[in-house]
Amino acid sequence: MTNTAPRQVQPRVDEGAADMGTLIDLGLVDEQPVPQYQGLLLEPDLPPTDEPE
Repeated sequence: MTNTAPRQVQPRVDEGAADMGTLIDLGLVDEQPVPQYQGLLLEPDLPPTDEPE
């Protein structure tokens, strides 16, 4: 039997389903920021228009 060099161990992400909390707890992903929607859509201050009859 010949002497072989030890193989380098490479971490591998499991292909199975996992929720984001588990991935964060394991340190595999960073916590995602919570989107802030307040003030995203602004309506212009337009004067009221006279509706034709």
